[in-house]
Amino acid sequence: MPMTTLIILAATCIVSFMAFNNRRLVDDLILWPPAIERKREYYRLVTYGFLHADPMHLLFNMMTLFFFGRAMEPAYNATLGTFGFALFYLGGLIVSILPTYLKNRHNNNYRSLGASGAVSAVVFGFIMYAPWQSIWIFFLKVPAIIYAVLYVAYSIYMDQNGRDNVNHSAHLWGAAYGVVFTVLANPAVLPHFLGELSRPRF
Repeated sequence: MPMTTLIILAATCIVSFMAFNNRRLVDDLILWPPAIERKREYYRLVTYGFLHADPMHLLFNMMTLFFFGRAMEPAYNATLGTFGFALFYLGGLIVSILPTYLKNRHNNNYRSLGASGAVSAVVFGFIMYAPWQSIWIFFLKVPAIIYAVLYVAYSIYMDQNGRDNVNHSAHLWGAAYGVVFTVLANPAVLPHFLGELSRPRF
């Protein structure tokens, strides 16, 4: 039973639903870089990930976390101990948002929220273990490694050209963190991944 995944999912849903109708709670928890820079409110580097813009944003992230988190939690706990997956997810929240924070630390108008960076880390950790496993993109099923390439390419393009108010930088850094953390936690994953890539299965 992926207890850590379920706890994270439940906590995120509770906080997000509370914040949908509580502007003050959003203001207290959201990533607002000047609050970290001036007031040393470093907790915002984590709490922003428990807020979401709307129910659909929350549903998409939590569905993805549920399916991939329950697959990956045993792997991280096996190599890092009982709190391995919690450590991985917490690190994903922080690392994925740090470049955004550093870029906007003097920007009074910038806000960011959502668990997408950490969720991306979980997905890319999974891809390191099972690159040919099928992943659904809406109604299309594609190999995980193809999804990874498309996801990275799209995120890079949108990060440079997009105007959709989505933090694509966090998606990219979360994905990179997921790969690096997974390999450092279990170095055998890298030769396994490369070996799997040499044996395509569509």
